[in-house]
Amino acid sequence: MAKRKINGIFLLDKPEGISSSSALVKCRAIFKAQKGGHTGALDPLASGLLPICLGEAAKFSSFFLEGNKRYLAQGTLGVVTTTGDREGEVVLERDIGDAVERLESVLEQFTGTITQVPPIYSAIKVDGKPLYKYARQGKEAEVEIPKRQVEIFELNLIEKTANTFTVEVYCSKGTYIRTLIADIGEALGCGAYVTHLRRTFVEGLPAGQMTTLDELQKLSNDREDKLNFSDLDSRLIAIEDALDNLPRVDIPLSIAQPLSNGVRQGTNFAEQILCQGGIKPNEMVQVRYHDYFMGVCYFTEDNVLVPKRLMDPELFREFLAKEKNLAQA
Repeated sequence: MAKRKINGIFLLDKPEGISSSSALVKCRAIFKAQKGGHTGALDPLASGLLPICLGEAAKFSSFFLEGNKRYLAQGTLGVVTTTGDREGEVVLERDIGDAVERLESVLEQFTGTITQVPPIYSAIKVDGKPLYKYARQGKEAEVEIPKRQVEIFELNLIEKTANTFTVEVYCSKGTYIRTLIADIGEALGCGAYVTHLRRTFVEGLPAGQMTTLDELQKLSNDREDKLNFSDLDSRLIAIEDALDNLPRVDIPLSIAQPLSNGVRQGTNFAEQILCQGGIKPNEMVQVRYHDYFMGVCYFTEDNVLVPKRLMDPELFREFLAKEKNLAQA
């Protein structure tokens, strides 16, 4: 069967044990999608929300994880690993002592704005090279890992045992949960690493709408008409819905047509939009013509509308043709 030109975001409940790339391949195969990508990769040991971007949605993948996030994380006390999780090599073991009894008070130190040093086994680039490549080459000492400030809005203790603890974390984008658990372990004086990690929510994406690979495969297998993908496609979120948290700007056809082809537009209404709509120069906005989502743009200081990511111009031409036909009917 030929691959399909479909556009949308599928909220996969990724299982533990497979990479985000492998999960993407499986989803694309089930949807028979021509193009696809994922955003916000989860480590193989992690489970939970992984947005799969099919078709045109892949262009906008960098915008889908801009919101705050929720995680469930289990940490094991008394052990430090190279990666900060159960897949790394053990580098240090310590007595737990009374760490479990002091958990609640120590967790309070990690709410609000905190500073993190991302793990060496991460995809952050230093001098154009991912940190994990330095680690694999044994060059950790040769690279200075940049610190970052993140916000921990909530850090709730869900469960604790003799040597483990489970927390729910509500945090800003860019937060490394492996680093958070390791830092909590250091504050307790015994060390800790992530045993299980699950992403449950991303602000801006619908809550409670994840689908597992098994559920998706069953939907596909149960189709009586193998050419009918309606049940599968009903699980997709429209690109414009996923980006509806961005400020909206509506433009006339005289601007929409050249903009759809990537042409910057000097606009005589930009100053009014910037002042009345509370939109700042260089702030990302969603641009629409008659409710048709054209893409993500921004205004310059000189009131020029600049495209950042745009939908395929052919889709806009199809929309205009349908609009014309409806008007003539």
